[in-house]
Amino acid sequence: MTEKREQLSGGDRIRFFDHEGKRILLVDLSNCKANAVEEITRRVPDCVITQPLDSVLILTDFAGASFDKHALMSIKETAVFDKPYVKKSALIGTESLPREFLDEMKGFSRRELPIFSSREEALRWLVADSASSIPAEYPLTV
Repeated sequence: MTEKREQLSGGDRIRFFDHEGKRILLVDLSNCKANAVEEITRRVPDCVITQPLDSVLILTDFAGASFDKHALMSIKETAVFDKPYVKKSALIGTESLPREFLDEMKGFSRRELPIFSSREEALRWLVADSASSIPAEYPLTV
């Protein structure tokens, strides 16, 4: 995998990188406390709205993150706000997210938010040509 990184606001937690010739926006919330999750999530729109509509491929890593009501609200709001700019979104590390929240986020954002068990699987799906073909083994579990 060739990885060229472009650091954005949010330090290394929000950054573009190239994967198989496609530009992926990584939102790395792994091992963050709830206040950091909220702060990082609120910075994502600043990166996304500078891109063409229906063009952004987003990989969000929630592994080991902590959440409170403010962090969860910021995630939901960002998912709605970014929708016109996002082509595909994939989630990994969602074990720490409350199941009810995942269901609520899917309905609230009206976006496909498939969950993958590994970064490699998520990246493979993100760079695949079809925007709507989610493999049967990766149903919309949110």
